[in-house]
Amino acid sequence: MAAPAAPGGSGPGTDSLLDQETARWLRWDKNPLTLESVKQLIAEGNKEELQKCFGARMEFGTAGLRAAMGAGFARMNDLTIIQTTQGFCRYLEKQFSDLKQRGVVISFDARAHPASGSSSKRFARLAATTFITQGIPVYLFSDITPTPFVPYTVLHLKLCAGIMITASHNPKQDDGYKVYWANGAQITHPHDKGISQAIEENLEPWPQAWDDSLLNGSPLLHDPSASISKDYYEDLKKYCFHRSVNKETKLKFVHTSVHGVGHRFVQSAFRAFDFVPPEAVPEQKDPDPEFPTVKYPNPEEGEGVLTLSFALADKIKAKVILANDPDADRLAVAEKQDSGEWRVFSGNELGALLGWWLFTCWKEKNQDPSALKDTYMLSSTVSSKILRAIALKEGFHFEETLTGFKWMGNRAKQLIDQGKNVLFAFEEAIGYMCCPFVLDKDGVSAAVISAELASFLATKNLSLSQQLKAIYVEYGYHITKASYFICHDQGTIKKLFENLRNYDGKNNYPKTCGRFEISGIRDLTTGYDDGQPDKKAVLPTSKSSQMITFTFANGCVATMRTSGTEPKIKYYAELCAPPGNSDPEQLKKELNELVTAIEEHFFQPQKYNLQAKAE
Repeated sequence: MAAPAAPGGSGPGTDSLLDQETARWLRWDKNPLTLESVKQLIAEGNKEELQKCFGARMEFGTAGLRAAMGAGFARMNDLTIIQTTQGFCRYLEKQFSDLKQRGVVISFDARAHPASGSSSKRFARLAATTFITQGIPVYLFSDITPTPFVPYTVLHLKLCAGIMITASHNPKQDDGYKVYWANGAQITHPHDKGISQAIEENLEPWPQAWDDSLLNGSPLLHDPSASISKDYYEDLKKYCFHRSVNKETKLKFVHTSVHGVGHRFVQSAFRAFDFVPPEAVPEQKDPDPEFPTVKYPNPEEGEGVLTLSFALADKIKAKVILANDPDADRLAVAEKQDSGEWRVFSGNELGALLGWWLFTCWKEKNQDPSALKDTYMLSSTVSSKILRAIALKEGFHFEETLTGFKWMGNRAKQLIDQGKNVLFAFEEAIGYMCCPFVLDKDGVSAAVISAELASFLATKNLSLSQQLKAIYVEYGYHITKASYFICHDQGTIKKLFENLRNYDGKNNYPKTCGRFEISGIRDLTTGYDDGQPDKKAVLPTSKSSQMITFTFANGCVATMRTSGTEPKIKYYAELCAPPGNSDPEQLKKELNELVTAIEEHFFQPQKYNLQAKAE
């Protein structure tokens, strides 16, 4: 979770609070760089900067922590990592009587912030030290790994918890602390509150907290790198269905890890599937915390991040580009079209392709129709409903969850524990769970499975784009459009959503949006759903975040929601047509008109002073 903004204003109250916090910092911080920078701010009397660093503590949420690196309790640094881990450790001791037998896993990405002496590796070592001083075994990776290796290790070694130090695709100054529970999925409520409270109770560093030399030669410290790597690729091989095709394919692939951790892991995944490894974008293949070639290290931003990939692919005549985000848990795919243009698939389009592919491969191996009744696919409520359409026609189960992989991972685990078979889960933010041995999104497995899909289609003279069209013809076109507005003021966001709940001044939701008639409303902030007999929503509700879904008479579904980690109000709209001959261009036109109406009537950017997404 991002650090909340510091409370504004100053005055005797604020000042004395600030003095108390900085005094604790000077007493506890043993990192010479952050300690010196705070001393300097105090000497300069720089209240404004001190307020930013100390005004509000980072809040531990279900996504753990995410904030800029630097000095102060509002930032990621040695001291806040020690405090967080002490709280997490005490919470785990309460929850697991066998914590000292089982232990935890810790890994890290390649982020670093030399000015504050911060790096993901340094944070991981300090976190490991905290557990070791309490007699708890730690499986600490000796080098960078993709995020999915942590949930994989938790399940594979039956550990109590996992910690991944990463800020994923955030800007370079950020870092984060992501937590997995013993079931191999990200934590959900109430664990976040329990951990948060335990952190507050354990703020003062324990006697040996700073001494990471304790790790050297400790019998409690294990390096799982070699064995986990070997076992992960062995498990991955079970999802290789066309080894002979992979061996002989003429299709060429380009891969970029966008200055993150993915390069050598995707190379290994390709070898495990008997592929020639993909050609790596040389300027981006090695980890670099500066991310020098991109404005944002996020392949979701599409073409800007892929410029170097397009150039390399054109040079070596590769048809498919695979792009991971810096911690390799997400994947973007682009394909050269006959027109010579590159097409970057949206998260929903790749979700349709991978869902269709994993079902097709599974069906070939499982001819018995009775196996369908125990087979499931999942996606989040703001993602395309294409899997629902495939499930309806093919006879397996589809379930939707709240937004975010913590929900899909936990639900998948429940289903697996009931003896069900979870084939696939995805979210539109380019996250895919293709292999349920990782109960989170995994960009490494998704990359190599996408490559096998493309290679198999090539033997039938089909491209990914052509297959996507065939899926839409068979199961019905699903046209999606998503974007966001930026708004830094929580009060304005609340006003905007309250206006939708009281659209006519009489506590009623809107009945139309421009010329479009609304047929259903679900509000997951208040728990209202007019599609249910008792008008109560089935999915869990949360008063702390805003989320309203409108169903329109023309078959469109649109959701407006706030983001947990960024100052954005997002919207997602999808028009679902029944199978058969639809005119996709006409559907696109209809959807665009509807989205324009939503922006104009529901967002009202002029009235609320919202900033549109920069195109």
